[in-house]
Amino acid sequence: MNLLAKSSPLRYLLLLALSLLLTLTSPLLPAVSQTDGGGSPFVVATEPTFPPFEMTDEATGTLTGFDIDLIQAVGTAAGLEVQIESLPFDGIIPALQSGTIQAAISGITITAERAQSVAFSSPYFKAGLAIAVREGNETIQSLEDLKGKKIAVQIGTTGAMEAAKIPGAEVVSFDSAALALQELVNRKVDAVINDGPVTLFAIKEAGLRGVKVAGESVTEEFYGIALPLARPGETNQNQALVNYGLFQIIADGKYKALYEKWFGAEPPFLPLVAPAMVGTQAALEQAQRGPREPFFITLFRNLIRGAGVTVLLTVFAVFFGLIGGTLAALALISPAKILQWLFRIYVEFFRGTPMLVQLFIIYFGLPGLFKELGMEWTLDRFPAAVIALSLNVAAYLAEIIRGGIQSVDPGQWEACQSLGMTPWQTLREVIFPQAFRRVLPPLGNEFITLIKDTSLTAVIGFSELFREGQLVVATTYKAFEVYIAVALVYLVLTTLSSIAFKALEHYMDPVGRAKKLATS
Repeated sequence: MNLLAKSSPLRYLLLLALSLLLTLTSPLLPAVSQTDGGGSPFVVATEPTFPPFEMTDEATGTLTGFDIDLIQAVGTAAGLEVQIESLPFDGIIPALQSGTIQAAISGITITAERAQSVAFSSPYFKAGLAIAVREGNETIQSLEDLKGKKIAVQIGTTGAMEAAKIPGAEVVSFDSAALALQELVNRKVDAVINDGPVTLFAIKEAGLRGVKVAGESVTEEFYGIALPLARPGETNQNQALVNYGLFQIIADGKYKALYEKWFGAEPPFLPLVAPAMVGTQAALEQAQRGPREPFFITLFRNLIRGAGVTVLLTVFAVFFGLIGGTLAALALISPAKILQWLFRIYVEFFRGTPMLVQLFIIYFGLPGLFKELGMEWTLDRFPAAVIALSLNVAAYLAEIIRGGIQSVDPGQWEACQSLGMTPWQTLREVIFPQAFRRVLPPLGNEFITLIKDTSLTAVIGFSELFREGQLVVATTYKAFEVYIAVALVYLVLTTLSSIAFKALEHYMDPVGRAKKLATS
C-alpha cells in the first residue's frame, strides 16, 4: 500500500502539519531574512540542459523551465533575491560544498547518499527513472532486461547510479541527458536510463525521433532544492527560508499553476520529507556493511587506468598527426596552387575552430548526417577521438613542419639538384633531417598540449584521465582531492614528456655531441 496516495489518511496528517508549519513560521520570516546577507543575491546553480525543467529559450537566450519558474517563485515568497548561474551537473554539489553558491535546482533527486554532502529542501517534484530504447525494441522493459547491455547515462545522476548496479552492463557517461539520448539515436547504445519527464519531453516536444520509453517508470523519486550543510550546532537558515517559500507557493496555488503550465496536468501529492530520507541512517549503515574499498585506492586505480588511456590516445594522435602534418606541409609548399588552397582551407578550419566542436561534429554530427541521408553509419569513441585529435594536431604540425622546411637554406636544394639527386632524395637525405632538428622544440610543445587536450574527449563518454576523475567525484563528492590528484597525474605526464623531448633534442644535435666528445 502506498502511504503517500491521495486517499491515504497520512496525506491529511501531512497537510495539517504543513498548515501548522506555515502558521508558526510566517511571523519569523522577516527576522530570518535579515540574517541572510542583507539583500545580497541568493545564487542558485542549475544546468540548462534538462528540459523541461531547465533549458535555454531559443528566442531570447534566457534560462527557462519549470525549475527556473519555481525557484523564482520560491525566492519571491521567501524574500530572496534569486540569481541563477549555469554549472555542469557534476560540479553542482562540489560548488555547494565550497560555498561558491547558496543553492542548486537542477532536477536533483533526493538520496540518502547525497544528503551526507548537502542539505535538501522538502520535495518539490515527484519523478521516476525511465528506460529509453529505440522504436521496435520490445525485449527491454525493465532494469532486469539490461543485463549485459550497453547503457548511456548522464554523469552523477541517479540514472548513472542505477545503471552501475546492473550486472554485466557497459555504462557510458555523458555530460548531459541530451548527449546520452543522441547516443541512443545513433545506435551506439541499447538504452538510456534517465528521468522520465525529461525523456518524454525530448520525445514529444523536442522531436526526438526513433526513440520510445520502455514500460513504466522503474523507480519513484523526488527532486529537492540542494543547499550547503549547516555547521554542527547551527540552524540551516537558508533551508528554512527555501522551505517557507516552497510551502507558501503550494498553499496559495502558484505551484499548481506552474505545474499545469509545464506539464498540463494536476500536480501529485508531495510529502514533507522524501521517502529516501526516511531511515537515512539505517540505509547508510546497511550500505556500509559490505567491504568498502578505501577512497585513495579507488582513486589511484581509476587515475592510473585513465592515464594509460590518455597516453594511448596521445601516442596514436601524434603518430597519425605527424604523418598528416608532413603531407599537409608538403602540399602547402608544392607548386600546385589547387593543392595549396585545399590544404590551406583544411589547416585554417582545424586551427580556427575549437577541438570540442570538432569532436562533436565527428562523433555525434556525422552519424546523424548519414542517418538523415538514409544510411546507417556509426563511429566508436576511440577511433572518433583519435581522428579528431589527429586532424587537429596535424593542422598545427603542418605549419610547424612547413616553417622548418622553408628555414633550410634554399641553396641546399640547388646543390642537391646539381649532384643529380631527385626532389624526394633531397627531402629525405638533406632537408628533412635539418628541418626535424629545428621543429623538435615546437613539436614537443604540441605533444604536451595534446596530452592535456585529450581531456576534451570526456564529452563523448571516453574514459580517459579527466573522465575517470569525474566519475570518482560523482560517487564520492570529494572534488578537491580528486581534481588535485588528476592535475598531478597530468603534471607527471607532461614533465616526463618534456624530459624525453629535451633528451631527443640533445641526441639530434651533432654540434653538441661533438663538443661533448671533445671534452670527454
